[in-house]
Amino acid sequence: MNQQTGLRLPSFFITEPAPCPYLEDQMERKLFTHLAGSDADTLNNTLTHAGFRRSQSIAYRPACDACSACQSVRVVLNGFRPSNSFRRLIRKNADLIGTQCPPETGREQYDLLRRYLDARHEHGGMADMAPSDYVAMVEETAVDTFVMEYRTPDGELIACLLADRMQDGISLVYSFFDPRAEKRSLGSFMILDQIARAQETNAAHVYLGYLIEDCRKMAYKKRFAPLQKLGQNGWENYILPRAK
Repeated sequence: MNQQTGLRLPSFFITEPAPCPYLEDQMERKLFTHLAGSDADTLNNTLTHAGFRRSQSIAYRPACDACSACQSVRVVLNGFRPSNSFRRLIRKNADLIGTQCPPETGREQYDLLRRYLDARHEHGGMADMAPSDYVAMVEETAVDTFVMEYRTPDGELIACLLADRMQDGISLVYSFFDPRAEKRSLGSFMILDQIARAQETNAAHVYLGYLIEDCRKMAYKKRFAPLQKLGQNGWENYILPRAK
């Protein structure tokens, strides 16, 4: 037990080296611990501020031997103003109805997830996710979390987002959407919508997870400036790298 915070001291574990899913010719390792018990939510807050991410009841962060490409980033909400392209994206999706829901699942959500995985991540680590796995991802948690559903005016579920409530804002855990609606750029739209909702509550940050500058599918997060990244001396302003 930590005498200053009153938190139990969790046990940490490290994974064996495995091929990195983001950078070729790199190996990854993860440091992780379990989020369980009455202080799981407080522990999740503390670890998120320390650069960890949550997956089900596990909090993890990279612990790679020869690589530090993963940068934990968060949006600074009091300085965020959507760019012209972001405002166009918001207008394009103005017809969608967003509803914040408790962390409960249904067949409709899973069917949407299945379409998304089959179209966008056929060979990814979640490609074989069964309905029971999805239930575990959303419902089997001891932290303060919620599901955001986005529907068309006729009631069709078109996108979903799972996020955790933090003491200083929210942490985006996972999102998925209808791959047939590619022109809507729903992934970016959901981030913008969560930023706007968090700003309405005077929150300080939206945590986006890891930004990897040399990985296209992870580098898009730098568009949501102003950002802070977690450095050796704590959170600091993220400076966009010069174009090569």
